[in-house]
Amino acid sequence: MSERDPNTEPAVRTPVQRLARSTFSEEDWIASEAPLEIRIGNTPMTVLMRTPGNDGELVRGFLYNEGVIALAEDVLSIDPGHLSPEDVGGSVINVELSPTREHRVQDRAFYSNSSCGVCGKKTISTLEVKGAIAGSRLRVRRAVLEVLPEQLRHAQTTFAKTGGVHASGLFTAEGQLIAVREDVGRHNALDKLVGWGLIEGRLPLSDNILLVSGRVSYELVQKAVVAGVPFIAAVGAPSSLAVDVAERFDLTLVGFLKRGSMNVYSHAERVQLV
Repeated sequence: MSERDPNTEPAVRTPVQRLARSTFSEEDWIASEAPLEIRIGNTPMTVLMRTPGNDGELVRGFLYNEGVIALAEDVLSIDPGHLSPEDVGGSVINVELSPTREHRVQDRAFYSNSSCGVCGKKTISTLEVKGAIAGSRLRVRRAVLEVLPEQLRHAQTTFAKTGGVHASGLFTAEGQLIAVREDVGRHNALDKLVGWGLIEGRLPLSDNILLVSGRVSYELVQKAVVAGVPFIAAVGAPSSLAVDVAERFDLTLVGFLKRGSMNVYSHAERVQLV
């Protein structure tokens, strides 16, 4: 039985049999994954599978990236969330929107698991990215980029315990870490970061670098476009569609970032070699 509540805590301890040179039982930290039901005006809208923590930011970022809200003021209130019945588990959070935004809640399923950022889309046409072409004059030195993964890793407190969550970090052009969010879902981690930016009045994020701890797929670039991010870097690989969308919206996309090497897939003019 896990210690602490996986519906409210980002990590829990659980018994484990670790197989090495000998077999022995001990405990280990694992990342929490639990459902979060979002209700708009007390009407169920969607269920997100996420790591508990920063739920208010996650909800705001999700609604912003789905085009339901455009300003922080569009959210009139958001309750702190309450646990659903024990036989179901998870949490419920209710959002009250301004009257001008309530009609944006489409009559469709938004269900998403922790590995899917577009599971609620009904048709291919709904995957169309809506955002502005990045006009940022941001320039980043190669030496700054190469040390960002280490900074992000040092800030990943839940990953340090569990090894089981993704992270999205926001940096200045000089390499200063501004904010980091973690989640079992890479798209959830970015939604949390966008929600933070919305609350702090920082959107669009046109002067910042987004660094993600894993690979870059379509949904992450799509969310970056909506948030106005001009520069995306990743520790892992991009997908073909991620590169296509980054090229189309004038985003710089860097993959396989580490000390001594990186791959620049689009708009290399933002990377300064010296």
